[in-house]
Amino acid sequence: MVLKRIGLVAASALVSINIWTGAPLLAVWIGSKVQGSLTTLSMSAVLSVIGVLALTVLALAFLLAQINRAYDDLVGRAPVGRQTSPWLRSMRGEREADIRQKHGMSAIEKVMVATVVAGALAFEVWFFFFAGSSLPNA
Repeated sequence: MVLKRIGLVAASALVSINIWTGAPLLAVWIGSKVQGSLTTLSMSAVLSVIGVLALTVLALAFLLAQINRAYDDLVGRAPVGRQTSPWLRSMRGEREADIRQKHGMSAIEKVMVATVVAGALAFEVWFFFFAGSSLPNA
């Protein structure tokens, strides 16, 4: 049981990292194959990048939801009820606080938060230290 939990958490980390690294790389690679050796950008290449990116991100998000559901079933965590739309919620927010207190964050949710924070930090480090300036040197 412990190995299954570790495997599911590792799979969620792999999928969540691929949402912001693997999916864009795959989309750009397929777009480059569609573009071919043309020197000007074609709309078919742009649309293929957008389409492949959308499909892969949706597929990975669906896979992550399935992994989360399997993890919750494995540890015996009760499924959270459907969330009410923000405009139909109570202004006091009592229900959300009760749900957060009762269920807490699962290991997969913590992994998702960690990968988003790591992605944001990696982008900031790249942008400020390695990207260089596109402005002309005066």
